[in-house]
Amino acid sequence: MRVLSHANWARADAEEAATSTEVHDRSIGDLIRESCELSDAQIEQILVYQREHRIRFGEAAVALRLAGKDDVLRALSRQFHYAYTPDLGDRSVNGELVAAASPFSNEAEAFRELRSQLMMGVMGRDDAAARALAVVSPDVGDGKTYVAANMAVAFSQLGGRTLLMDADMRTPRQHKVFDIGRTEGLSSILSGRCQADVVHRVRDLPSLYVLPVGPIPPNPLELVQRPAFGLLLNELLNKFDHVLIDTPAAVHGADARVIAAKSGAALVIGRKGRSRMASMQGLLKSLGKGPGTIAGVVMNEY
Repeated sequence: MRVLSHANWARADAEEAATSTEVHDRSIGDLIRESCELSDAQIEQILVYQREHRIRFGEAAVALRLAGKDDVLRALSRQFHYAYTPDLGDRSVNGELVAAASPFSNEAEAFRELRSQLMMGVMGRDDAAARALAVVSPDVGDGKTYVAANMAVAFSQLGGRTLLMDADMRTPRQHKVFDIGRTEGLSSILSGRCQADVVHRVRDLPSLYVLPVGPIPPNPLELVQRPAFGLLLNELLNKFDHVLIDTPAAVHGADARVIAAKSGAALVIGRKGRSRMASMQGLLKSLGKGPGTIAGVVMNEY
């Protein structure tokens, strides 16, 4: 079972180390100077304005219109090793990834709060299985993919290596959210047809990796019930600090319950004004019969 070669893991580690070294001990002024291509005279102008008005360097740069608010936020994120993507030039960020593109919004703060609760609960335990979290929901359209993607971003922003696995082999969307190929993926691994590395490192979010679903198979439930899925999960838990798994909606069958049982924990998502109490109670009851832990229930209103 080949997920990512040892050489590629070594290269990824080296890139992360290089990134950390690049921003080590650099001042906010140096970072703003670099990103905005400021001259020595402009830097001095900012420093004078900063002393006169007793404000921060970034505030002075913005006041003098030598830098924008996004430039300052980007510099702060590099200084504090907080990866996010407010502006990627000609590369657009999917609007669903609010934790990456709008990290100071109310939506992103909600994901950080949820991350903290999970870290103090099931994902903060020492046992390896607790680091895998299946994101499940009763029906299509509840926001399960949205929550899984943003939670993966939020966990990666802690600095630990985080994997988002798309195990929704019914209606997969994570490859679209992160704009990555779906030629090979989870289904290829589980069916023994994987010929290449299929874990994608997310550009501009150096601690985040995505395993797409691959080709949609005719037998998704059988694939996740095979021992290969558990073996793959164990291998991934040895290589990642956190693993989050997007699953098919429960309306499609038992896939999500099987995945949740093998993951060790499940986060249940409902949509405000849409999810029915009977469907939610039925899903919780079926999950409760399995060996995994129900990490909580989230009502999505975004």
